[in-house]
Amino acid sequence: MTKEDFINIVDTLPDHPGVYQFIDKSGKILYVGKAKSLKSRVTSYFNSAKHQMNKTRVMLKHAIKVDITLVDSEADAYLLENTLIKRFQPRYNVDLKDGKSYTYLCIKSEPYPRVFFTRRLIKEGSTYFGPYTSKWRAKVLLDLIKDLFPLRTCTYHLSQENIQAQKFKVCLEYHIKNCYGPCVGLEPEEEYLERIDQVKNILKGNFKPVKDHLFYQMNKAAEELDFERAQRWKNKMVAFEDYQGKSTVANVHLKDVDVFSVDIDREEGLVYYMKVVNGAVINTYVAELALKIAEEPEDLLTYAIPRIREKFGSLTPEIIVPIAVNLADPNLTITVPQRGDKFKLLELSDKNLALHKLQKRREEMNKKGRVTHAERIIRTLGQDLQMEELPYHIECFDNSNMQGSYPVASCVVFRNAKPYKKDYRHYNIKTVEGPNDFASMEEVVYRRYRRMIEEDESLPQLVIIDGGKGQLSSAMKSLKMLGIDQKLTVVGIAKRLEEIFFPGDSIPLYINKKSESLKLIQQLRNEAHRFAITFHRQKRSQRFTTSELTDIKGIGKKTADKLLTHFKSVKRLREATSEEMESVIGKSSTQAVILHFSVDTGSSEEE
Repeated sequence: MTKEDFINIVDTLPDHPGVYQFIDKSGKILYVGKAKSLKSRVTSYFNSAKHQMNKTRVMLKHAIKVDITLVDSEADAYLLENTLIKRFQPRYNVDLKDGKSYTYLCIKSEPYPRVFFTRRLIKEGSTYFGPYTSKWRAKVLLDLIKDLFPLRTCTYHLSQENIQAQKFKVCLEYHIKNCYGPCVGLEPEEEYLERIDQVKNILKGNFKPVKDHLFYQMNKAAEELDFERAQRWKNKMVAFEDYQGKSTVANVHLKDVDVFSVDIDREEGLVYYMKVVNGAVINTYVAELALKIAEEPEDLLTYAIPRIREKFGSLTPEIIVPIAVNLADPNLTITVPQRGDKFKLLELSDKNLALHKLQKRREEMNKKGRVTHAERIIRTLGQDLQMEELPYHIECFDNSNMQGSYPVASCVVFRNAKPYKKDYRHYNIKTVEGPNDFASMEEVVYRRYRRMIEEDESLPQLVIIDGGKGQLSSAMKSLKMLGIDQKLTVVGIAKRLEEIFFPGDSIPLYINKKSESLKLIQQLRNEAHRFAITFHRQKRSQRFTTSELTDIKGIGKKTADKLLTHFKSVKRLREATSEEMESVIGKSSTQAVILHFSVDTGSSEEE
């Protein structure tokens, strides 16, 4: 991706937190990064004064585009970046991998549950909150919880049997009032679980029940004239009110959901998909739908949602959509949120869809302005021949013979409307006797594409046969035998009126004589003819030269071939010394050649 390419898209980059991905021509993600400001961060890659590292230059050289995903905060961008790196393992993110997972807060499924940090989610009944992009932030939250609601930190198994058997003793945490001593039966489990419920409310973001609880405890202490205790509860309530922070991207309570947004733009429909697993966005996708007739947004969603979910193997029980849709799956919950976390996810999806539209329009405008001469010809040819695929790879066949002697054929290859001589091929006709252009064409086409199929090479989009309906029919016989007649567009070109014939259609197509596409077809035809004629002349010349030597008594075809291979021509052979000849064909054969040339020369002199 060059600086000029970047300049064409810079206006579409927002000054907003998000994640950016550099992508190569095969669609593979090369690099994933996060940014507080996408515009500033992506721009920095094209500032040569800041980026002199070879890794960056190589990555930009292979990238052809940059995709971005908007999020609500820098912390959300940090989490999404980590998720994408672990999922796709981009080549140029190797320095960012640290093998770590993000922190969760776990409420353990046990008597007198503990609350602690963990990086592993184990499905054994415990409740997890997070992930938190900063362990420091999670520690602040845990300290707040323990200050508001003292909890045990020991790992004892506090079953009623163990407590009644007095297996445990209180520790320092009890004496400094960080724990109320449940290990020795000083606190009923019901009161402890009430505090755990308030902890869950804090972690879920249900603040009102927590405030009500703190306010009740403060007033209760004040009514009992225990003002010191009331002040402690007031301090806890102030500390709680200072606590803020919920993440839209990192919120495990959203569980697994699929989020869809839709937009209709002229003759195209766009459906944006976000896959959310354990509260984190792990994948995004844009489905582009070509509209044949006017469609309503709900119709596009009804069509696209099952196909996109099948594509990504999604089995999530709930989908979030902007409008109500009717889907065939009765077990699927369809949610059209009006507020809350799910509504924030839908807003995020809508923002990304709008950004995709803006970038797509800019790319289309840039492509229109940068269409090359070759691309324009290829598109015109594809339209003239009504091809489904554009003919970037074209092959043309021609035969050559002289009254049936020395029959040969040629295949020339054009890629991107230019000769690709590396793939040119000559053919000696092996199975046809006499002047039979139809059978020769059938043989050559069969040999060419059988070889390509065996070697698993990509087939051309267009095959041109130099000749009329007869040669075209012969070529189609071979393609049908190989089972690829429906995979290629095949046409024949008749020399006389430049008529283009299609298989099974007796009415020819006439392309405008000044059309660039007809000129390309003529160039292919002329190149195939030139290549075949050149090979035919070489075969005749070689045959005449070989015949001159094989007329020498005692010199066979193999010996003649050795002499021509070594000396290149009869003229050079005449000028060679006997020692040079003997090193190639031996003494007796050399004498025969020298005798022949001396007799031949003597006859000429006498004449």
